[in-house]
Amino acid sequence: MRNIRIFVLAGLLVGLGLAIFASPFASSEPDGLEKVAAEEGFDGAAENHDLADGPLADYGVEGVDDPRVGTGLAGLIGVLVTFGIGLALFGVVRVMRERSGAPPPRVPT
Repeated sequence: MRNIRIFVLAGLLVGLGLAIFASPFASSEPDGLEKVAAEEGFDGAAENHDLADGPLADYGVEGVDDPRVGTGLAGLIGVLVTFGIGLALFGVVRVMRERSGAPPPRVPT
């Protein structure tokens, strides 16, 4: 069990490190879909979705003026939210498994 916790913690730290330090250096050029849409001439048909004005829209954080800091902060928030949702889902699965009486999964050591 200790090895799994170390593995999960290491994965979380790597994800946080990449989100904070690497994401600000991501290319600001259009991605493949945007480029093809522009080349084919239908990029003007795009419409904003309901969350386009949200606090984390466009890989930034509302109210943060520096785009690199905003991108890193948005990445940090995204990693933490994703990790939290995953942790909650695994907790639900664990509780359901315990209630059903199924044996816990074997973890290779």
